[in-house]
Amino acid sequence: MKSATPQILQPAHWPRPKGFSHGIAARGRVLFVAGQVGWDSAGRFVSDRLADQVKVALENVVTVLAAAGARPEHVTRLVWYITSREEYYAALKDIGTNYRAVMGRHFPAMSVVQVVALMESAAKVEIEATGVVPDAD
Repeated sequence: MKSATPQILQPAHWPRPKGFSHGIAARGRVLFVAGQVGWDSAGRFVSDRLADQVKVALENVVTVLAAAGARPEHVTRLVWYITSREEYYAALKDIGTNYRAVMGRHFPAMSVVQVVALMESAAKVEIEATGVVPDAD
């Protein structure tokens, strides 16, 4: 890998996924963002709707990345923990709209996992991120 741009890993003969990548290869300074939930800087949840919490959680991820000089396109991996698979699928259109509003059309490697509960009882989603700020060429 010679470029500073992350490389999308798309195995031959596999269908191209929608909304994520099978894998990403990148080189540079690695950033790890702890799980972010859908609350504002004062610790108040903005909504009880999953799609709204996703947007705020992603905005919080981007804010942490910015502290390291990184942007959404530097995200190489996201892990989402959701409390309801059914609510996730029911809100998928709004989640996609909110995702693109924050992350653009950047689709890193991603996993979504349903969990019994999150540590913040009002949270419906928690999102962890890994990012790579490319080495200067």
